[in-house]
Amino acid sequence: MRSARIGNTLIEIKQCDITKENVDVIVNAANSHLAHGGGVALAISMAGGDVIDKESREYIQKHGPLNTGDVAVTSAGRLNTRFVIHAVGPVWGEGKEDEKLSRAFENALKKADELNLKSITFPAISSGIYGFPKDRCARIFYEVVKRYFSRKSSIELVRMCLYSKEELEVFERVFDSIGGI
Repeated sequence: MRSARIGNTLIEIKQCDITKENVDVIVNAANSHLAHGGGVALAISMAGGDVIDKESREYIQKHGPLNTGDVAVTSAGRLNTRFVIHAVGPVWGEGKEDEKLSRAFENALKKADELNLKSITFPAISSGIYGFPKDRCARIFYEVVKRYFSRKSSIELVRMCLYSKEELEVFERVFDSIGGI
């Protein structure tokens, strides 16, 4: 596990199960239609219950599909969190992936601030079935939090929750290579 403090915000990198996080909001690695059919999205949907799928469908019916980098919010059902922020990350190879992933991370943080939340947990957005290189994802995450928390925020805890030991090792290696946050 690695951690750093930026102002009043603690940044943690650890191996965990995002569906068991006890924070104000967890972030879902979503697709543009908020169809939670695999990976992190399916795990969150199954653990949280039907309300997440129902609210996701209602959001899409009302607002249409999300663009890459955009976010939507639903309640969290049975999860130990108040909300789920669904962030649409890029598919590797679609173009401007770094910019789009950066926007997804930043928009999730902005939404948590808009909701005046204190704690947020992220997965490694796009680095699973979307094929985004994990080391690149880690570097972008660190860049975003460093930039974002250079200004005032209500968020006191940001956690990057990595499901496997191998993912954790990649994020720790990048953290160490850039000298921390």
